[in-house]
Amino acid sequence: MNFSAYLTQGYYDELFQENGVPRPDAELLIKKIESLPENDLLLKQKAAETALLQMGNTFAVYGSKEGTEKILPFDIIPRIVSSSDWQTIERGLKQRIYALNLFINDVYHDRKILKDKVVPEDLIMSCTTYRKQCEGFNPPKGIWCHVTGTDLIRDNDGRFYVLEDNMRCPSGVSYVLENRQVLKRTFPQVFADSNVRPVEEYPNKLLATLENLAPSTISSPKIGVLTPGMYNSAYFEHSFLAQQMGVELVEGQDLVVSDGFVYMRTTKGLKRIDVIYRRLDDDFIDPKAFRADSMLGIPGIMEVYRLGRVAMANAPGTGIADDKAVYAYVPKIIKYYMNEDAILPNVTTFLCREDKERAYVLANLDKLVVKAANESGGYGMLIGPHASRQEREEFAQLIEKNPRNYIAQPTISLSRVPTIVDNHFEGRHVDLRPYILYGEEIYVLPGGLTRVALKKGSLVVNSSQGGGTKDTWVINSEPQPSTSEPPLESQSRLEQPFSSQFQSTTSKQSKGGSDA
Repeated sequence: MNFSAYLTQGYYDELFQENGVPRPDAELLIKKIESLPENDLLLKQKAAETALLQMGNTFAVYGSKEGTEKILPFDIIPRIVSSSDWQTIERGLKQRIYALNLFINDVYHDRKILKDKVVPEDLIMSCTTYRKQCEGFNPPKGIWCHVTGTDLIRDNDGRFYVLEDNMRCPSGVSYVLENRQVLKRTFPQVFADSNVRPVEEYPNKLLATLENLAPSTISSPKIGVLTPGMYNSAYFEHSFLAQQMGVELVEGQDLVVSDGFVYMRTTKGLKRIDVIYRRLDDDFIDPKAFRADSMLGIPGIMEVYRLGRVAMANAPGTGIADDKAVYAYVPKIIKYYMNEDAILPNVTTFLCREDKERAYVLANLDKLVVKAANESGGYGMLIGPHASRQEREEFAQLIEKNPRNYIAQPTISLSRVPTIVDNHFEGRHVDLRPYILYGEEIYVLPGGLTRVALKKGSLVVNSSQGGGTKDTWVINSEPQPSTSEPPLESQSRLEQPFSSQFQSTTSKQSKGGSDA
């Protein structure tokens, strides 16, 4: 297979320039692919898929007729990000997360930004993710958003834009780590010669971020990854990260509040838990504080949390910062708290809650992308140019009925990457989700999850909507010492939580995370 017939078709291509010449950082990869014997690349693709299948790299699609568990589609042609591009991305993400953390803290305390009318107070008070229970709360170390997945796109102008912020339970980093293991075996020499920055340190960085939340008086904090259970779409990732960090994987039924602390039920009695990395939506955490019908949470845990006797990442209440209507104000938020312009710009956004902007949206539905403010996974979205007249009319009614819940954006081209289709290459649209950890310092994983829209012409990259993934190679301008990925060893623990011995099927709420 070669790229002689590959066309960029007017889109920004991550591997090729407009004239068909490979971008400098992609030259080694392109030469290697074109030097392979006939059908060898297809064999490598098949081998990669088999390896991911053996790793158990799956996700769940709710309501799918084909079954619950699926292998996430993977294409072995990586996306390559230059060192200079990554420096801009990294600086921009650190700036954004720092400002959003200040914003969340301000909203739940003095509300200066609301009093100064930089962000409308009624917009925040009408957020479905606003948590009154968090008013006046001071999280450990003053950090609210410990783990963030920020979705970026590149337009035809070559610039990166922030598409949305995911600050509750962002998913997908396990695929980054496993995709990398597979690609290093697929193109070992090219990978080494291209000076690609490693990603294998993420589990240790995440562990350090969680340990940073524990009181300094605790020398060896006990940490648990809280999962809604095996029916959640990202359950594989929950178990994978727990295993990689060497910490407990727990469900709500494994934990209990006693004597003002949180304990894990084990076969050897109760063991205290100090830090919880929750992959469970706010509503389900504590039936005493939020949804009384939740069977997934731990009764009384919010009171323990407020007393500082257990830490949680991310903190409850962070969802106000990834409401898609609040997203439109992030450049102003950065300017307000940091007196700086946003390094990574937003996509132009129209707020349907504003009369003039709503009128424009309704008159131009055939040109715009419309999104519900608090949906994820590609749900609650209309891509106007690809929608039928009936679909646009139905969405117009939804907007008129609840304008606060909808925003609209121009249709962005989205950059493309060559992708294997049958026995040749075609360009497919991609986005990029880097992962940011906020502990003692802010760390950005070099790369992130490149999601690819596998359907020809599609702009929807979400796995729940038929998208797949690619490995993301960030090129380092300085030589890096060679590193090896850690083996996927099975977790061994003397004290197992009860839910690891059996699974409860009493509630469909096991879906109840906001993993996006």
